[in-house]
Amino acid sequence: MATTLQTLDRGLRALEIVAEHAEGISVAELAERLDVHRAIAYRIVTTLEQHGLVARSAEGPLRLGAGISLLAARFEPQLRAVAQPLLQALAKATRATAFVSVAQGEECVVILVAEPDEGLLRVGYRVGSRHPLSLGAAGIAILAGRPPRADDSEEVRQARSDGYSLTRGQLQLGAVGVASPVATPQFRPGVEACVGVVALDDLDTERAIREVKAHAHQLAELLGR
Repeated sequence: MATTLQTLDRGLRALEIVAEHAEGISVAELAERLDVHRAIAYRIVTTLEQHGLVARSAEGPLRLGAGISLLAARFEPQLRAVAQPLLQALAKATRATAFVSVAQGEECVVILVAEPDEGLLRVGYRVGSRHPLSLGAAGIAILAGRPPRADDSEEVRQARSDGYSLTRGQLQLGAVGVASPVATPQFRPGVEACVGVVALDDLDTERAIREVKAHAHQLAELLGR
């Protein structure tokens, strides 16, 4: 039976809890969530602060620190290398533009794209394209991958329940998008990602949903090894 290092496990769990609270969380609240004495929570927080993984002002709440962004930036090349073959297979299976998008602040940014071999009309979805997280299948899928919030939109709630988001014409007239969050501990905290496809109105949505969910699950498994 596998064993774990309790202190390391608590530190990683602390990062997950802080990541779930964009508004910040107090050390007392963190201690309660971790089910540890406040003194232990302070030691965990101090260690994470020394590595830049959490930050707080005097008497202020805990938030993720700048060190998380550095770790995320170093992880993205690995994500690209693992995801590229999967995206090519997804584009071929759905005859649509396949992509991986990540959250950067309040925006959804495309970091990887694969085009189908067929000479079809394609949607202008390119590496570097960005839009608000609240719009488009990709942004909604990423929000659905987060813990539930009271102010979640109905679209996000539905996507969380279904395991995918389907949108029509939100970012480009006539475009249909399907996306599914990549659920793996490697992405929390730091990088939040989704896999999806986008095409014009002739997209076979049933097939797209099936293929997108399967490829997102496969990518999560590969990254979690």
